[in-house]
Amino acid sequence: MKHMLDRPVWSALETRHRAFSEGNERARRYRPSIIPFAATASDDVESLQALTHLLPPGENTILAQADAIALPPELVAVSTADAVQMIAGQPLQPVSDARIERLTRQDADEMLALASLTRPGPFTLEALSLGEFWGVRIDDRLAAMAGERMKQPGYAELSGVCSHPDFRGGGLARLLSLFVASRIAARGEVPYLHAYADNAAAIRLYESIGFRLRSPMHIAVVRRAP
Repeated sequence: MKHMLDRPVWSALETRHRAFSEGNERARRYRPSIIPFAATASDDVESLQALTHLLPPGENTILAQADAIALPPELVAVSTADAVQMIAGQPLQPVSDARIERLTRQDADEMLALASLTRPGPFTLEALSLGEFWGVRIDDRLAAMAGERMKQPGYAELSGVCSHPDFRGGGLARLLSLFVASRIAARGEVPYLHAYADNAAAIRLYESIGFRLRSPMHIAVVRRAP
């Protein structure tokens, strides 16, 4: 039996994030101004064609799923990557640190600059629509941040974890990961996350705070041919 998180984009857009979606019962995507992710309900011909119709010629989107990614002839893979999906495997205790502050739309430009520098994954100025983000400032600079992205019934994704190179080594990524994950758990939801399979340092960090591998994942940036 398939797990809800095997197609996390689809299950989010069909449920808790339906208000942010475009598409129909066969294929959906987040509004591009929010995050560039799309998904199909399955890999049947009708669903893959529905995905094609969602993308204007020349536009990219990102697919992420446990199954190998199938594409219709009209879509081409610009890049592919192996990833892992990790899930909290034990109770997480609340984390308190006076340095942590909630980030708002007034911080969006700084957040985008930090994400552009460190590349934790797709991030836009509208990412705050999907969930709370938290950060730590040092010398009036945004030194690190983490937040929430995709959400399904009973689950919420930890995402956007990054630290500025000038402040790495101080445990800020670990602190903020624990903080956000513990807030998700306090709501009665299960935190989960994604990391590239070759990012051993990140995987070790997440394992050290109680995450375990749930499933390998396939990632593809795809484009509709002009």
